[in-house]
Amino acid sequence: MAVGVGVLSGSSGGGNGRVTAFVVLSCITAGMGGVIFGYDIGIAGGVSSMEPFLKKFFPEVYRRMKGDGSISNYCKFDSQLLTAFTSSLYVAGLLTTFLASTVTARRGRRPSMLLGGASFLAGSAVGAAAVDIYMVILGRVLLGVGLGFANLAVPLYLSEMAPSRHRGAFSNGFQLSVGVGALAANLINFSTQKIRGGWGWRVSLALAAVPAALLLVGAIFLPETPNSLIQQGRDRQDVAVLLRKIRGTDDVDAELDDIVAAAAANSEGAAGSGLRMLLTQRKYRPQLAMAVMIPFFQQVTGINAIAFYAPVLLRSIGMGESASLLSAVVTGVVGAGSTFLSMFLVDRFGRRTLFLAGGAQMLASQVLIGGIMAAKLGDDGGVSKAWAGVLVLLIAVYVAGFGWSWGPLGWLVPSEIFPLEVRSAGQGVTVAVSFVFTVVVAQAFLAMLCHMRAGIFFFFAAWLAAMTAFVYLLLPETKGVPMEQMAALWAEHWFWKRVLLGSEEAPT
Repeated sequence: MAVGVGVLSGSSGGGNGRVTAFVVLSCITAGMGGVIFGYDIGIAGGVSSMEPFLKKFFPEVYRRMKGDGSISNYCKFDSQLLTAFTSSLYVAGLLTTFLASTVTARRGRRPSMLLGGASFLAGSAVGAAAVDIYMVILGRVLLGVGLGFANLAVPLYLSEMAPSRHRGAFSNGFQLSVGVGALAANLINFSTQKIRGGWGWRVSLALAAVPAALLLVGAIFLPETPNSLIQQGRDRQDVAVLLRKIRGTDDVDAELDDIVAAAAANSEGAAGSGLRMLLTQRKYRPQLAMAVMIPFFQQVTGINAIAFYAPVLLRSIGMGESASLLSAVVTGVVGAGSTFLSMFLVDRFGRRTLFLAGGAQMLASQVLIGGIMAAKLGDDGGVSKAWAGVLVLLIAVYVAGFGWSWGPLGWLVPSEIFPLEVRSAGQGVTVAVSFVFTVVVAQAFLAMLCHMRAGIFFFFAAWLAAMTAFVYLLLPETKGVPMEQMAALWAEHWFWKRVLLGSEEAPT
């Protein structure tokens, strides 16, 4: 997860320390949850464009693709069953999130990662062995259960293990892991589609077991985070020993005091659940708004439409099976590279700067993609190789913009802004909203592509304009602020201080 960060010394904001090898290795292990997330996204898009897979499980889509001239280019892959294959993963993840939030708060981040790894293993086995559509979807559902646990626990784990000074780099490593997983999936799909006999898709689905096993086995040996241990009532001195090991220094008293104070606030509100506190108490309104709006906007960038269906989209414009999968590999490399770059930029330039610049980059790309497809792609035939190359380039520019802005920051900011007493509940809301709109986009995209044609890219562009304005007006900068001192940001913000005004609990 933190590969490339190096070992840096200096103040951590919440306590003195450095980025130790111990915490780096712990976060790399935890980051396998992100690798599996990215792998599952990439694999679904790839195998759903493979002819043997379509012929076996989606024969109607296969027939349209192979020569039904009466079907528009934009509608050849319009199948609710095919989109159900993709979105079933996220429906299961959404439902699991509510259980995962309770487990993560009461039992810790590590048990949730263990449960996630076990579910991932089961899902990869069922998917690879599938003989009918029901087994294929069951495999996706089991993978979704794993995502529900891993996507809730891993971002929290990374934020809480990292020193405040370098929290952005560590937390952005989750999205880097997602990008690495998606790139690995694209490379594997490109290779397995060449296997004679038409069973390459089984290999693609089965290989999800590799990062799943690494997460499961690694989580057995991972330490729990100091924040979670204090929240569970562990002895302060025992936690201090762990925190010294994590930070590589004996000077951890200030950071530990912040964690203990947050846990005390949690105890005071123990009569109600973290979720009820989050939903009913005015002092959490700004964080709750971000937990809903940031993952919502992250999905309506259109990124998952590209991630799920890039090979399908490229086949719609006339590319062959191998060419479309190879193009997905290229965009995967760009996405992983840009996310890696964001690890070095986020703690230097801040969250807002990357949000705004990345949003502008994605907006321009979506408008150009929509314009070219409207002008060059009709209901039949394809586009020229030159224009296809331009479209691939624009998709890569778009993916790069997401990779160093809304991709990693969509996980980083919600994971760092909540007080400890509602942190697990807040992350649960973030993950749940993300899953809801991931399902909506995954289920609706192919139908929208069929009915809206190139206009769908202008639809996403309009949302990109709205979300960029949202960040500019309503998101304060969180760079370098210790997690347990975030409350003051909202009280000083021009808009949120009005929301907090009149609340006896509002921070001063």
